[in-house]
Amino acid sequence: MKEAVHIGRNPSREPDLQELMARVALGDEEAFASVYDRVVSPVLGVVRSVLRDGAQSEEVAQEVLVEVWRTAPGYRADRGTVINWILTLAHRRAVDRVRSVEAAAARDHKAAALDRMPEYDEVVEQVEARIEREQVRRCLSGLTEIQHQAVTLAYYRGLTYRQVAEALTLPLGTVKTRLRDGLIRLRDCLGVTA
Repeated sequence: MKEAVHIGRNPSREPDLQELMARVALGDEEAFASVYDRVVSPVLGVVRSVLRDGAQSEEVAQEVLVEVWRTAPGYRADRGTVINWILTLAHRRAVDRVRSVEAAAARDHKAAALDRMPEYDEVVEQVEARIEREQVRRCLSGLTEIQHQAVTLAYYRGLTYRQVAEALTLPLGTVKTRLRDGLIRLRDCLGVTA
């Protein structure tokens, strides 16, 4: 019978992940370093398969391993193996990151869309102004020719009563009377109460 010859290291048995996790739960940093070395590659692989972004994957993998250190006392062997527990944490954390990124993108998209849309009050004001303009035009068309001309020159072109009288070649008193009568008819047509 031949005896096995071992060159180099002493063939002493390395602790399995279950034993290491029990020591990590007690705060053993060396045990955590061993767990870290054994699981970092599979954790990074799971995270990368979900995120597909190298920098984010490394960041999330580090978060997962910090979580393993913090929550090691909560690991229960009767619910599954250590590696499955850690990879479940990794998958959940990666999915949470995807959801967070998508939610942030959706918020940014919504904010950008809201910035492009006029505010509700602006729309209402524009509609009301258009309706008022149409109503004023309709009421102006109900004035006599001299009233219409006098109101238009005085209020739309900004002429004084004297300038309106000169433009229409009418006496100043006649222009004042036509303007007063025209404004009264406009007020009544528009439903404005004095």
